[in-house]
Amino acid sequence: MSIGKFWETMHMSVGIHRPRKTSATALFAIASMLLSSCHSVTPATKPTVQITQIPPADPGGPVQMDFIEGRATGVKPGEQIVLYARSGVWWIQPFVSKPNTEIQPDSSWRNSTHLGTEYAALLVEPGFHAASRLANLPPVGNGVVAVAIAAGKAGKPIVNKIVHFSGYDWRVQTAGSGRSGQPIFYDPANVWTDDKGFLHLRIQEHNGVWSCGEVSLVRSLGYGSYVFVVRDTGHLGPSAALGLYTADDFRTSNIPGEMEIELNHKVIADSKNAQYAVQPFYISENLVRFMVPAGVLTHTLRWEPGRASFKTVRGLTTDPHAAKVAEHIFTSGVPTPKKETAHIDFYIHRRSNNWPLKEEEVVIERFEFLP
Repeated sequence: MSIGKFWETMHMSVGIHRPRKTSATALFAIASMLLSSCHSVTPATKPTVQITQIPPADPGGPVQMDFIEGRATGVKPGEQIVLYARSGVWWIQPFVSKPNTEIQPDSSWRNSTHLGTEYAALLVEPGFHAASRLANLPPVGNGVVAVAIAAGKAGKPIVNKIVHFSGYDWRVQTAGSGRSGQPIFYDPANVWTDDKGFLHLRIQEHNGVWSCGEVSLVRSLGYGSYVFVVRDTGHLGPSAALGLYTADDFRTSNIPGEMEIELNHKVIADSKNAQYAVQPFYISENLVRFMVPAGVLTHTLRWEPGRASFKTVRGLTTDPHAAKVAEHIFTSGVPTPKKETAHIDFYIHRRSNNWPLKEEEVVIERFEFLP
């Protein structure tokens, strides 16, 4: 501000229209105030994000989860947190189908995460599209407002629960998944074997939380025949489904390399209760729906190069003359072996008022692999 402009402003501010006496102290105070107002700018609060509860450090994978929480400041309406855990690359958390974490009115946020060696929280603008996996985290800008990274806490190695079934070791799932397009949680207590060696999987509620049961082989078997003998599933309610499938849990592609048999997998569009599928399932040629009857059934997946052959027969036998229920061969969408393992997943397929949840149990009598 020029000196002339300053005095003109000062005169106006003190109502000077003709010369009159003003104390030197008053003039100095007014001048200081006006000059200060010409140059001072109130700094804006810089948005920040913090991780205050850090999960343990672990190589990561699909079977273990923990809670992560933190705080965010300087948040604008609609902004949210996007979480990642590092296991080789950065994986979005907790699920691809649920990529955002809400910020509470007190500026805190909390969610579950699969374990990793490092964890990251991104404060993002509304409409930000988060990648399901990243080689490197994005810098601030282009929708990213702030970034926080924390190394996992040191601690004792996490020991997975293993069950022995049909001559194989199976890892029990304790993490969540987004398999049915919604968060599904698993509890090791929902998996056990009985005195006959049969595998039991359960869906149950505890303290208002519903949990499921899943196991996966601890090693990959590759090409060959995967045979599952399943006791009657006719008693199951419409919200429960049983998945018998192969999948690479560490696959980096957005399209999972699954080949699956799903039982009691009911949909609104038809009256059938089962399906064979390869991925991506939304391609019509990759999905076949069929009807399974009550009683014990044997389900077989024969995996060969470029070919996935599915068959379901009545009873306990793999006899080619057994009464056939369904059969189909896929020649597209068939993955090649990498780290695929067999999975048996008893999970909540659908939640609705028409299809309420109830406690369920299913029994797998035998698993067999034929090269």
